[in-house]
Amino acid sequence: MTPIHVPGRDSGHIMLYALSTCGWCQRTKKLLDDLGVEYSYEYVDQLDGEDREAAVKEIKGWNPSCSFPTLVVDDKKCIIGYNEREIRETLRK
Repeated sequence: MTPIHVPGRDSGHIMLYALSTCGWCQRTKKLLDDLGVEYSYEYVDQLDGEDREAAVKEIKGWNPSCSFPTLVVDDKKCIIGYNEREIRETLRK
């Protein structure tokens, strides 16, 4: 599955790994939307087979506990869970 792209202001490469049923994941997505930044996301619980395995492997590289949401910024920084202050500070440009 290809991640879903959300257009917006360029704040670097932002990838959100989320679950479709997770309230904290939905809050993180809404915050990104409210900030107007460009990002991509995947609902890992909606992936199957090799796509799910690949996503879980990628997440575990950043977040060994594989918890959600996992937000990766510029392949350099990982924000685990909903942390509004840290997300805002990281994406401020």
